[in-house]
Amino acid sequence: MAHASARGLDFGSPAPSLSTSFDRLWAGLPKSVILEASAIRRVKLFFTHQLAFVSSTTVVWGFMPSPTRDRPRGIAHKGLNYGAGGKLMSTLADLQRQAGFAFRDEALLRRALTHRSYANEHPEEPEDNERLEFLGDAVLDFLVGATLYHRFPEMAEGDLTRLRAALVRTEQLAAFAEQTGVGEAIRLGKGESVGGGRKRLSVMCATFEAIVGALFLDAGMEAVKAFVEPLFLPAAAEIVSEQATVDAKSQFQEWAQSELNSTPHYKTVSAEGPDHEKFFTVEVRVDGEVYGAGTGPSKQIAAQAAAMDALRRIGAV
Repeated sequence: MAHASARGLDFGSPAPSLSTSFDRLWAGLPKSVILEASAIRRVKLFFTHQLAFVSSTTVVWGFMPSPTRDRPRGIAHKGLNYGAGGKLMSTLADLQRQAGFAFRDEALLRRALTHRSYANEHPEEPEDNERLEFLGDAVLDFLVGATLYHRFPEMAEGDLTRLRAALVRTEQLAAFAEQTGVGEAIRLGKGESVGGGRKRLSVMCATFEAIVGALFLDAGMEAVKAFVEPLFLPAAAEIVSEQATVDAKSQFQEWAQSELNSTPHYKTVSAEGPDHEKFFTVEVRVDGEVYGAGTGPSKQIAAQAAAMDALRRIGAV
């Protein structure tokens, strides 16, 4: 195994015990530094979490691009049971069963579900979910990019980028949160809950990202992959299908000009039904030869269907 190190932490050697490492860090501080007892506890907690993470995973940190956002793909979900004020009535085990993941450290899951409004109302909460959201955003960008790269080997870089952006946008991640029950399990403050925060897209998206970040810390990338792939792959297939339909005429024209040095022509061959309910049939031809035919409630839709039929016939889709 290759030896690697970063910022003085030796990844290639056995990790020191957490208490020993903290004692070494503390011993190195100047004696003039005075910290209150509460601050000391926060420093130790932070250091312990960071070292535990470095010791259990091999990660090269870098800056990841922020995702863009658009319209979500299908959701179907029956919510969990809540009482007055948004109090969660099911257990974390219920959520994990519904979502399809299992945490070894349920404190991480609880933190991932903790909105800052809840943490503000409950001073005993050590932290809200915003740092986990940051981590989950980076994990999703990498995992979705890697998955699309392997699943669509012929797809150009620009198309891969657009598809990834469509999958990690706010609305889509919020839809995944609702689909898996994560959206229903968010721990919100009373005001945020009464104000409809549980259905707010930005809140659901952020919580889903926090769940991903927490699952990554708890069980690693394979566990995250097992959780998100069943959500992302059907949505990706739907997006690709929609894009192919919308761009069918452009794609077929590019093929015809490249392979045949000719431009397709579309001809309406029939129009049936009353004026307010006409149904059109259009053929696409190249140099007089019919390559495809399609029908639709308008000539434009029928022409797109004809182009898609032509692309299927030539094996382009």
